[in-house]
Amino acid sequence: MAPLPRTTVRDALSVSLTVGAYGVAFGAASVAAGFSVLQSCLFSLFTFTGASQFAAIGVVASGGPAASAIATAAMLGTRNALYGIQMAPLLRVRGLKRVASAHLTIDESTGVALSQVPRGAEAVRVGFWVTGAGVFVFWNLFTLLGALGAKALGNPASWGLDAAVPAVFLGLVWPRLENTFLRVVAVTSMVFAIVITPWLPAGLPIIATALVAVVLGWRTR
Repeated sequence: MAPLPRTTVRDALSVSLTVGAYGVAFGAASVAAGFSVLQSCLFSLFTFTGASQFAAIGVVASGGPAASAIATAAMLGTRNALYGIQMAPLLRVRGLKRVASAHLTIDESTGVALSQVPRGAEAVRVGFWVTGAGVFVFWNLFTLLGALGAKALGNPASWGLDAAVPAVFLGLVWPRLENTFLRVVAVTSMVFAIVITPWLPAGLPIIATALVAVVLGWRTR
């Protein structure tokens, strides 16, 4: 068996640990939103897509119904399907391995894998699997630590942990606003959500902002 590309493994592990550490914020914010430690851990274990998880607990924390939380999380999670279209011809996996690769197809595993293209097909596969598995392990571990820590504090809201949802979500989104158009879409969506919040149930304003992206994207094209 050929040795793993050292540079690829180093890149993958550095991303895995950095991103996985955000699980602490999710665990704490989840408990602050009213989830139990077990529910928080199961959420990370089976959903495993940070932006969708933060969005869902944000809806619940604001008093929104479960249907709105699920719809919001699902909408954000659709991007992973697009990643799958990119990664499928590169990974070429079948059976249970295909199921595992689908679960590990996230922003970070896709990003690291595609960055390895100049190094060859093997580096792409190693980058994907090491990053995906690494983030999965660290994210779930830190979710548990964050949830237990928040639980030990008593009432998480009294410590301001409820602010972790918007703060971390902003931290996840901000690096992706790479040009003026994306920043305009983000700011317009934010203003639109604030304006319609008094007239819609909690959670629906977030879903409704998808209309802003569609309209601005269509006009630009």
